[in-house]
Amino acid sequence: MSRITRRDFLKLAGATGTAAALGTFGLSARAAQGKGPRVVVIGGGFGGATCAKYLRGGDAGIAVTLVEPNLKFITCPFSNYVIGGFRTMQSITHGYDALRKKHGVNVVHDTVTAIDPAAKKVKLKSGKTLDYDRLVVSPGIDFKWDVIKGYDEKAAQVMPHAWKAGPQTVLLRKKLEAMKNGGTFILVAPPNPFRCPPGPYERASMVAHYLKQHKPKSKVLILDAKDSFSKQGLFMEGWKKLYGDMIEWVPGAKGGIVKAVNTKTMTVEGELDKYKGDVVNVIPPQSAGQIALKAGLADDKGWCPVDPKTFESKMHPGIHVIGDSSIAGTLPKSGFAANSEAKIAAAAIVAMLKGETVADASYVNTCYSLIAPNYGISVAGVYRITEKGIADVPGAGGVSPKEASEGFREDEAKYAVGWYASITADVWG
Repeated sequence: MSRITRRDFLKLAGATGTAAALGTFGLSARAAQGKGPRVVVIGGGFGGATCAKYLRGGDAGIAVTLVEPNLKFITCPFSNYVIGGFRTMQSITHGYDALRKKHGVNVVHDTVTAIDPAAKKVKLKSGKTLDYDRLVVSPGIDFKWDVIKGYDEKAAQVMPHAWKAGPQTVLLRKKLEAMKNGGTFILVAPPNPFRCPPGPYERASMVAHYLKQHKPKSKVLILDAKDSFSKQGLFMEGWKKLYGDMIEWVPGAKGGIVKAVNTKTMTVEGELDKYKGDVVNVIPPQSAGQIALKAGLADDKGWCPVDPKTFESKMHPGIHVIGDSSIAGTLPKSGFAANSEAKIAAAAIVAMLKGETVADASYVNTCYSLIAPNYGISVAGVYRITEKGIADVPGAGGVSPKEASEGFREDEAKYAVGWYASITADVWG
């Protein structure tokens, strides 16, 4: 792939908004909610918040209610940098005031306890019930506890997952700070599919960055259920260049699959060996968010099949599932992908409520990873709908080149910061 310039990235990112074709957020989006169609959106992350905003931008007559239990949203993107020691929790925390005041979204901080697809009702923990004409479900992921023997919610307080940003992020950072020089940090990487494919390997990089500065005799051991991972060649090249032999990766075929953990002895049991860690970061197998499972939106593998053109559920008509919970072909489970899917879904919902034809859709995804604060790598993809669902466009996108100059890696690190500022402003701004 040729060098990604800032202009190229903006063109790529803009393609998503162009595909959505939802108009502007001027006077219409600030207008009072009318008595038109009602759309309820569950989940205020990259998918849900984007969809709520773009629904209002597409048709200010739609009454949009966003249900999110948390007053603030803490992003998983850039949470690895908090663990690495050069970002703060505040810098990855976002509120909903702009959605309310600027875009006319009714934001309700509550928890959805049930969905009634037949009656088109959503029940809340507070006891209230919301009626809808269309429903958008964007609950992110949940964990499959006890697939790894001994690893449950209680164990996560000793061996943090930190795969939902927030208290777990802070906990893992504190454990890293308390680790002795010469200790071992074990990262258990999950099987496919899971949220943010490059994320575990970026985390290993961030841990190594911290250890190199403060505890240089320490080691990072990655026990992986898989035999390959996203941007593998680029990560390994960066690891060798920056950290020498500090990071060791054990693939599934060589004993990397973890069967059990013991929080009392801080041991991790693989297929071939048992490992002892000073800090253990277990990222467990994942599924669609709990409310999606409870509502019968998921298949027997725990993910939600959808129409790739509209993201309408194949299980329950009238409900759209976006973001990490959906089965979106070759689109990864990422914040950028969720943002892209949300815009397409919003455009489709606006058209469907008006009785209009849904426009053809195309998708993009860009993912930056840092191996050090000034060493970035990236992958970009363009996707279209085929007979088999959402698939890569041959020849489009690509990854950063190997053996790039220090200046190139520094630029990509800067682009990562720019990407985060741009997408969070798009979602919550």
